[in-house]
Amino acid sequence: MSIDSRQVAAGLLEAVPFARTLGIEFVEVAPEAAGGVRAVVRLPDVPEHHNHVGGPHAGAMFTLGETASGAVVLAAFGQVLDRAVPLAVTATIRYQKVALGPVLATARLGRTPAEVVAELDAGQRPEFPVEVEIGTEDGTVTSGLTVIWTLRPNR
Repeated sequence: MSIDSRQVAAGLLEAVPFARTLGIEFVEVAPEAAGGVRAVVRLPDVPEHHNHVGGPHAGAMFTLGETASGAVVLAAFGQVLDRAVPLAVTATIRYQKVALGPVLATARLGRTPAEVVAELDAGQRPEFPVEVEIGTEDGTVTSGLTVIWTLRPNR
């Protein structure tokens, strides 16, 4: 699988203006073993993002993680976007500790793209998880996010 990370980043930032508003940066969008996909995005440390304890606001952290998950979805399923719309179904975030400084979110697809596309080809509306680890640039994990996505077939 070949992934054009610049195209994924541009497409996502065009489709989701709020990610642009927060200044989210795309570090990497790359294939992994067994057809998987990984995306890493970065939230810069600016005072406008801070909450009452000096770390990034919970909403900014959520948006960072959801943006990373969306990048994975676009990279993994870009070839079917002419016949299906990706939609987030549910999301659960776990805040573990205050993040200080710039924050990275690393997202990974929870199922192989082939499995998901096979369900879509069979006329189903597949659902699949994207797991996101959020942490500081030194590798300290501060939050986790699970987003369940679907590919809604165009009818």
